[in-house]
Amino acid sequence: MSEFWLISAPGDKENLQALERMNTVTSKSNLSYNTKFTIPDFKVGTLDSLVGLSDELAKLDIFAESLIRRMAQSVVEVMEDAKGKVQENLLANGVDLTSFVTHFEWDMAKYPAKQPLVSVVDTLAKQLAQIETDLKSRTAAYNTLKTNLENLEKKSMGNLFTRTLSDIVSKEDFVLDSEYLITLLVIVPKPSYVQWQKTYESLSDMVVPRSTKLIAEDKEGGLFTVTLFRKVIDDFKTKAKENKFTVREFYYDEKEIKREREEMTRLLSDKKQQYQTSCVALKKGSSTFPDHKVKVTPLGNPDRPAAGQSDRERESEGEGEGPLLRWLKVNFSEAFIAWIHIKALRVFVESVLRYGLPVNFQAVLLQPHKKSCTKRLREVLNSVFRHLDEVAAASILDASVEIPGLQLSNQDYFPYVYFHIDLSLLD
Repeated sequence: MSEFWLISAPGDKENLQALERMNTVTSKSNLSYNTKFTIPDFKVGTLDSLVGLSDELAKLDIFAESLIRRMAQSVVEVMEDAKGKVQENLLANGVDLTSFVTHFEWDMAKYPAKQPLVSVVDTLAKQLAQIETDLKSRTAAYNTLKTNLENLEKKSMGNLFTRTLSDIVSKEDFVLDSEYLITLLVIVPKPSYVQWQKTYESLSDMVVPRSTKLIAEDKEGGLFTVTLFRKVIDDFKTKAKENKFTVREFYYDEKEIKREREEMTRLLSDKKQQYQTSCVALKKGSSTFPDHKVKVTPLGNPDRPAAGQSDRERESEGEGEGPLLRWLKVNFSEAFIAWIHIKALRVFVESVLRYGLPVNFQAVLLQPHKKSCTKRLREVLNSVFRHLDEVAAASILDASVEIPGLQLSNQDYFPYVYFHIDLSLLD
């Protein structure tokens, strides 16, 4: 299980013996794997300051956990093409998270134990706040990039009535730079192909004979060209509509089509650069949009790529990493390490507040073997350490005992210091 219980008990002889009993029972019953959790001696200060730190650390604990979960989710989103490798990138100091927790050592260089506790907590808070600020900025930029790309991709989806036509048509399909003539694009239902061929020249005056050509089609119909004189455009559109032919409002603009294609290529490239491994890239010089949901088949030009077919190819990028993924990996590690240090600080502060001075307690990390063991494990711990708080422990073990103003249950109170570390939501 990727779940840990971090507990502490006083370090006197009686309680050290209780810890030994706990280890014996949990080992024989195969309830948990237990290891000592070493926490340095800090400058305690006043009890009032510890009470204030207790509240501050509780809030910082929640904030840190929320931050690392958001960062883990960001890694999942950036690695959308290789989600199976996400766990390989969620490390702490170069090792997997479980190993880091079970082999935790306080980082004296980063968080000197000789400093006042307030200063250590302040350092952790500022570090996490800066990571969150950077995360918001970087993910906002990435999400904007994704949104722009999705919006551009949406234009290449749908049927002939709604999708972009810039990747279907070519310059050769149009009469361009003519003062009198213009080429229109008309969508004709499949059952009406014959009717179109027989009637399009007579829908209006001044339609160029034999000027129609089927250039693409989907499941519903085909896209035909027709050339006519500019001054009869409105009349032709009216007559076409009466015959259930739809004129698409499209005018060939080579510069605009080139700009749109370059924008798509740029956005794909920018997104790809955020995460290099197993990414998808457009071929150099591609004139298609990616992965259309509705297949549209161009006709009459075998060299023209078909919309609905991908012109992209998988590129092997080795183990290279883009800047966003690299930043997420480094700072996820920093945030996770900070979070476990916060847990250690909470154990220290709560142990001093509960067990008193001088500082003398032993912290232990328990890893339940499986979910079904947790209830039994809790019962064992509450039984072994009930002497630390006889009244509260009795209320837990005997539901009939009521303490005025105090509501306790086996689920939310322990006679010893207890904190929970749950890594399962990062799986």
